[in-house]
Amino acid sequence: MPSKNLPAVIRTPKWRDFSFWKRVAFWTLISGGSLALLAFIALLIAVYSTKSTLPSFDELKSSPNGQMIRVHAADGTVLVSLGPSYGEWIKYDRIPQVMKDAIIATEDRRFESHWGVDPVGVARMFWRAKQLHDEGRRLQGGSTITQQVARTIFLSNKYDLGRKVREGIIALSMERKFSKDEILELYLNKVYFGGGAYGIDAASRKFFGHPATNLTLAEAAVIAGLVKAPSHYSPTADAEAAIGRASVVLDLMAETGKITEAQARATDPRTVALAPEPQQNSVRYFTDWALPQLEVLIDETEAPLEVWTTLDLNMQRAADDAIRANAPKNAQGALVSLDRDGAVRAMVGGKDYVASIYNRATQATRQPGSAFKLFVYLTALESGHKPDDLVVDEPVTIAGWSPRNSSGAFRGEMNIRTAFAYSVNTIAAKLGQEVGFGAIADMARRFGITTPVDTHPAMVLGTSDVRLIDMTRAFASVANKGVAVTPYGITRVTANGAVIYQHEVDTSHVLVAPYVAAQMTDLMQTAVATGTGRAAQIGRPVAGKTGTTTSNKDGWFVGFSSGLTTGVWMGRDDAKVVPGLQGGTAPARAFHDFMIKAVAKRPVEQFDTQVTLPEYQLDEENAAYGEPDNGVFVDEDGNPVAEDQQPRSDGSEVVQPVPSQQGGQGDEQLDQDWIDRMTGKRAPAPAQPQRDQREAPRDVPRQTAPQPRDGAPRGEQQ
Repeated sequence: MPSKNLPAVIRTPKWRDFSFWKRVAFWTLISGGSLALLAFIALLIAVYSTKSTLPSFDELKSSPNGQMIRVHAADGTVLVSLGPSYGEWIKYDRIPQVMKDAIIATEDRRFESHWGVDPVGVARMFWRAKQLHDEGRRLQGGSTITQQVARTIFLSNKYDLGRKVREGIIALSMERKFSKDEILELYLNKVYFGGGAYGIDAASRKFFGHPATNLTLAEAAVIAGLVKAPSHYSPTADAEAAIGRASVVLDLMAETGKITEAQARATDPRTVALAPEPQQNSVRYFTDWALPQLEVLIDETEAPLEVWTTLDLNMQRAADDAIRANAPKNAQGALVSLDRDGAVRAMVGGKDYVASIYNRATQATRQPGSAFKLFVYLTALESGHKPDDLVVDEPVTIAGWSPRNSSGAFRGEMNIRTAFAYSVNTIAAKLGQEVGFGAIADMARRFGITTPVDTHPAMVLGTSDVRLIDMTRAFASVANKGVAVTPYGITRVTANGAVIYQHEVDTSHVLVAPYVAAQMTDLMQTAVATGTGRAAQIGRPVAGKTGTTTSNKDGWFVGFSSGLTTGVWMGRDDAKVVPGLQGGTAPARAFHDFMIKAVAKRPVEQFDTQVTLPEYQLDEENAAYGEPDNGVFVDEDGNPVAEDQQPRSDGSEVVQPVPSQQGGQGDEQLDQDWIDRMTGKRAPAPAQPQRDQREAPRDVPRQTAPQPRDGAPRGEQQ
């Protein structure tokens, strides 16, 4: 029995002696530490495995960014920038120090010290994550510059916790593989700064009009301030907001020691000069037409492109002014001007691009009226006729169609020059019958008409729809002494400074002999000097032709002078009547207003032949030749309707049109009855003068003596 005086035996506490909560705390600590260790090991594995799969720095620099296309006018002015804009790659040592300091102070002031992820930012992110999720707001904040580079290059902009984890892993991997300088170089060349601009060079060029290597402190502050909210702080969207944000950036730079307080106070963002916004109105008609051609001109689909075009901004402004000033109220207008080699110097597709992007210069197809007589007379001249050949203005009936002149009178014998100058319809019809309507259609196609051309007799008066650019091209080929002119708008394309496309003009395609082109020019200069196109006179040699369709739906003038060929069309998009619209009035005046500015600095060029006065130009009694009419009853396909099948006076519809003809490469597929009547083997039945069945008959006033330039002949239905 142990003595009570012996000292007590000291025992080591056993596990069961701990309380329950102490045991919980102990195992929690052990488990947490184990999990943290496992997580750290997993993170190390993830980081270093990701590091091994990261592309090299050079590969990241050259990774595709999306293609930017910047379009220049002929003088180098930027017309428009399309697509995401990536400027030139600026190496780290060429990036202005103020730009590097501004972006670090604004976006990641601990950039030089952290390992790719800022612990303070991560803590803030997790603290607010649930709150932002409950509020339906995006998770943001806590992203370092390295994380932003990781997101820009490797991830999407989807905002969720999973993406933030992946972003952090990639950022840690990048810090293990690349230097801080390389990461900052990637960031400044790839991050989005708003307005479609990615990278500081694209942003600098867009907002300030110069490369990023020349950025000032104030400009760097503006650009650095854009990253937080590019659309909100964009100088072009809200200049005041951009200036306010730039001031905050300057304060942050001073706070972090990147600049002094005195420098911050001395720098005023309001003094920054912004680059003017590219034209967004009528020049877009041109760029919308020209840029799709890149698809067939080049194969480059990734590198940023610089596209150099033919557009002359001074001519474009003159064209815009001429159309807006002269196009009748509630009507549209279009203009195309080609240089002697086919370069498009001006293109206006409507009164206002913002209101309507429909390009009436290249997309609309309308009847050209007597402007189409260019091909009738070209065919006649090529077949052997001369401008001084005598023809007879007299009643004529071809396949049941009897064209008439606006005066209702026939003037008998005259030469071809006079007939063309005053656009005499009966002569055009007789010439068409003589040379063959299929041959005229062939001539039109030869000169660049891309739309279908009918071969019925009334086609000589311009009943086939055409495009303004095609008609202008045809006249330009005549001006070019019969050598084909092909319109083009792109002169060269560069990618990363290398020329990948250069336009070459083809002068090998001769359409007609030079003497034929000279004779055609002879006829057209007379039409402007004394005939239907007098309003187009500009004080130097001009050759051209008017065109007006039935009921004044369309007015045309196409002509050339001093190596420049210009076509003008006016009318309504819904093809309704435009009272008083004739080729010799508003379109010819628009031609005059444009050309007198467009050729002002060009030398005066004489044509191969001098102006020869038409026989009847001094005869007031015969001045009615200024107003021919292309009225003719036709069916829906434009084929002439026989007299006994024309609309009756009670307004009932046409019952049965004459057999149709298909014009294909000049081969007329017609029935034998029509051929017999055309060749004179069987005389046609007597017929009354006819009109287009789409138009109600109208009275056409008799023309009086020739008018001054501003009073071009009225009633010309061509």
